[in-house]
Amino acid sequence: MRRTQLYLDDRLWGALHARARREKTTVSELVRRAVRERYFGDREQRKAAMQQFVGIRKSDAESGDSTEEMRRLRHGSRLDKLGGR
Repeated sequence: MRRTQLYLDDRLWGALHARARREKTTVSELVRRAVRERYFGDREQRKAAMQQFVGIRKSDAESGDSTEEMRRLRHGSRLDKLGGR
């Protein structure tokens, strides 16, 4: 981790300080979280969603053949996207 400094006006500092106290964390952690969400949020969300999906599919595979269910789901979503049934 690297150290950096930034200047915050009194209003922003006060808001961050109050929120940090409510959440029992630090202003630094709030800033890191905000930067992460703003600049890397989509990537992290996609990664988490993919990991969750992979986990779901592994569970399905362990409990039996899910090929027909996957075909049914794919077919249904294609029709919805095309404005079908």
